[in-house]
Amino acid sequence: MSREASRERPTQSDVARVAGVSQATVSYVISGRSGSPIPEETRRRILENASGLGYVPNSVARSLRTRVTGTIASVIPDITNPFYPAFERGIQDGAERHGYVLTVYNTDGDAEKEARALRSLMAGRVDGVVGVFFYQTMRDLQPLLDRSIAVTRLDLAYDGPGDLPLDRLHVDNVGAASAATTYLIGRGHRHLAMIAGRSGPREARLLGFRQALEYHGLPPGRHVIQGGDDHAGGGGGAMGRLLALVPRPTAVFAANDVMAIGAMLTLREAGLRVPADVAVMGFDDIPMATMVSPPLTTVAQYPERLGARAAELLAERLSGRVVGGGRSVEMPFDIVVRESA
Repeated sequence: MSREASRERPTQSDVARVAGVSQATVSYVISGRSGSPIPEETRRRILENASGLGYVPNSVARSLRTRVTGTIASVIPDITNPFYPAFERGIQDGAERHGYVLTVYNTDGDAEKEARALRSLMAGRVDGVVGVFFYQTMRDLQPLLDRSIAVTRLDLAYDGPGDLPLDRLHVDNVGAASAATTYLIGRGHRHLAMIAGRSGPREARLLGFRQALEYHGLPPGRHVIQGGDDHAGGGGGAMGRLLALVPRPTAVFAANDVMAIGAMLTLREAGLRVPADVAVMGFDDIPMATMVSPPLTTVAQYPERLGARAAELLAERLSGRVVGGGRSVEMPFDIVVRESA
């Protein structure tokens, strides 16, 4: 904003002059403090004149005085994966319930971008952070806490609450992947494969897949785990490689729904039927899971509920209702049976 434009911006002094009150009275009303001794008629007159003048409170100046910004940030790895917009929706709803504005950082699941986001958060002004970090350790997050920035982390696996005042929530990715694999085995499949992706909860879900095979007496060496990126193209490419195997897998478990949908597209292009020729199961229960044909059997982990709970944990820290060491909260998952498996 230019100096000339800044001079033209209405101030509290302008509102006080037009409303016929002191600037201190205007400040009291504009701040929205509870238990105000200001008469209702005076308060109404101040607000009407402020609106008429186009007065907007200077939130930057106020935050410098109070050290409270009214803003929280979320850090997510992939805004294009439908899981994360739903997660963000939950965070935003929770933030707004407590009077906070939300800003979002997308890291593309990249270590340097995660580190860059942390540097930006430490240099900027936010009160708290909800983060999905693939690479940042607790030590990396310590500088945020040192600056009195509250942190809630969505963990990839349970790692205990810890001594730091940093709250964590998680879904049992190992248990969920094991349950998904067990479901496929229960449907009679003995030639299973997993499309594991490259990042995020890959290792935890891969461990669950292997544990289920071992428990049911299916040697892991007979079962193929394909890589590929975490998007539909990666799932489709991995499925193409699986189709070249002899014997061909009769069921495929993908570490997320987007890869599962990519695998289904490759199967269709190859003239194969889902699930008659190859059953497909995903993980996340994104909205698109009900829209593909056939609808996708998957693991639901309720991303909007996860986001809302993360925001609630953060708000409890910011309000001072919770102090001391970190909390660890496990969130539920469910197997959602549809037609693909």
